[in-house]
Amino acid sequence: MQPIDQFIPVTRAKASLLDLVRKAREQDRTIAITRNGVPEVVLMSLERFDGMLETIEILADHQTTVSLRRSMAQAEAGQWIEGSDLLRDD
Repeated sequence: MQPIDQFIPVTRAKASLLDLVRKAREQDRTIAITRNGVPEVVLMSLERFDGMLETIEILADHQTTVSLRRSMAQAEAGQWIEGSDLLRDD
């Protein structure tokens, strides 16, 4: 996941909200809005937000996480299956 790209005080965010929304959506930026120098909320595109929710859902499923870890270990060990082997009728 990408880190926060920009921190902006809430007073400045109020004055430039439309520009911040465009930047978050069109440039795929993550913007933290601060109050008294402390990050309070994050502005990001809906696409990025949906991706985060999907990732959380996948990682919350224990069986899926086990399968992903096994697959990553196999890939690191160079244990690949060719796509044509998956379609073959034996």
